Amino acid sequence: MNDTTTLPPRAPTGQKLRKARLWLRFLIMLLLVGLLGTGLLFFQTFKRSILSQITEQIRNTVPTVATGKAVLAEWQPRQIATGTARAVKGADLSAEVGGIVDEISFESGQTVQAGTVLLRLRPNDDPAKLQQLQAAADLAAITLERDQRQLAAKAISQATVDTDIATLKGARAQVAAQQAMMAQKIVRAPFTGRLGLRQVDIGQYLAPGTAIVTLQQLDPMYVDFYLPQQALEKLQVGQPVQVTSDAYPDRIFSGKITSLNARVDPASRMVQVRATVPNADNALLPGMFLTVSVTSGPVQSLVTIPNMAVAYNPYGSLVYVVRPEKDKADKDVLVAYQQFITTGDARGDQVSVVKGLKDGDVIVTAGQIKLHNGSVIAVDNSIEPPGPNAPVPRDR
Repeated sequence: MNDTTTLPPRAPTGQKLRKARLWLRFLIMLLLVGLLGTGLLFFQTFKRSILSQITEQIRNTVPTVATGKAVLAEWQPRQIATGTARAVKGADLSAEVGGIVDEISFESGQTVQAGTVLLRLRPNDDPAKLQQLQAAADLAAITLERDQRQLAAKAISQATVDTDIATLKGARAQVAAQQAMMAQKIVRAPFTGRLGLRQVDIGQYLAPGTAIVTLQQLDPMYVDFYLPQQALEKLQVGQPVQVTSDAYPDRIFSGKITSLNARVDPASRMVQVRATVPNADNALLPGMFLTVSVTSGPVQSLVTIPNMAVAYNPYGSLVYVVRPEKDKADKDVLVAYQQFITTGDARGDQVSVVKGLKDGDVIVTAGQIKLHNGSVIAVDNSIEPPGPNAPVPRDR
């Protein structure tokens, strides 16, 4: 009997090759992932190193700023408003009746006296009608005189004389009516003032009410402006005002409040105020836009700083206060600290400080954007911007 040994079946050669290829691909993928992870880790480490160096360099860089001092100044409280110039007397002249322009007796821009004839309309047959009515009135007067003598001789009745008197009065009334109608065809200056531009020509037909020329009395000049109702307590007639115009940037016109409106506008809660300003040289013209400053209250002593030194934020206003200190190497340095303040009224490029600063405090006026609380700074006041309390805007 023969012994026969049974061997397990061998895997086909092709299947072994496929498994080997799969393992090789898996190892290659792991190697690539490892290399990618190592590269990312190295890149992040390198980036942090560079950022750390840049941050350290920025921290070691001393920013240059401009500084100024908080100054105790005398401030006169004022109410500022925009106003409009208005002539004390002003009118657009026109004829009361229609007609053809027959004569123009003025020039544009001319100064005229009250009562000066400016324009005449064609009279047509008006003088003839006046003569006719005047003749009828003269006849009525003669008739009345004759009948009165006859009444004295008792030749006529009193009723006849009464009729003559009524006839005379009616005739004279017609004469006066004709004269008034003829006067309506003559346009005169109602007051002394300066004329504007002529709007009509000789031979032109004028309908009743057509504007001929404007007449304005320019000295003095009214200035109308509005202030909030909260200012009523500080306003009174006779209070001084100062008026400026962009047409005359270097000039201030002084005047006084002459009247306050009897009501407050319910829509805006503003009260209308009128001031009178001398205008001898006719520099101000009706309709001009003006800035009005009303003096109110006693003079106050306030700490003031340039407005550009203040950083206005929703959580409060702050400035950078500069203080001398010693650094780690015992060297003298200047350090800027944030200081919250309470601001008051502003005037020009200056603002008053109610709380947070005192007279003589040194503050940063330019370059604040480069600072943080506790920054060591260098000062260069050659670049300090101006900060007047009454700047004069100029177009360049």
